[in-house]
Amino acid sequence: MDWRDDRIRSAARGENPTVLAELESGYAVIGDVQFLPGYCVLLGRDPEARALAEMPRKDRVQFLSDVDLLATAVERACRDADPLFRRMNIDILGNADAFVHAHVWPRYDWEPPELVRKPVWLYDPASWSDPAFALGDRHDDLRAVITERLRELADADTVRIFG
Repeated sequence: MDWRDDRIRSAARGENPTVLAELESGYAVIGDVQFLPGYCVLLGRDPEARALAEMPRKDRVQFLSDVDLLATAVERACRDADPLFRRMNIDILGNADAFVHAHVWPRYDWEPPELVRKPVWLYDPASWSDPAFALGDRHDDLRAVITERLRELADADTVRIFG
């Protein structure tokens, strides 16, 4: 079985190579594609939870807190890496993947003018499969900085990172 077929359980087993850190509510992962460098996702811990509303309130609040933690770490790493960093976007959709997760998108001033102020989902669908944007070794430095920022923030907030 490919780890992509069950991202949450593969993360729990230590088989998901995109995992940056395990947080209280789930797994911070770097995106499979990097057409916007620094794109990350927070995967909820429970693979059976299909929507935030299915989770106990305490778990929902923790998940949203961890999304904030990941988004702040990505923002700091991307702002340091690229002077044209613009802002962060956070999406919790669940339309395509029926498990709780949140997308954390860094946005940049170098994006095409017709897209820079629009939702990232309006990018050409080929962006998701173009090998030029696939996660690879060239993203190791950014990945390491995001992980470092995530750990610093977690330590400062006394949030526990597992593993």
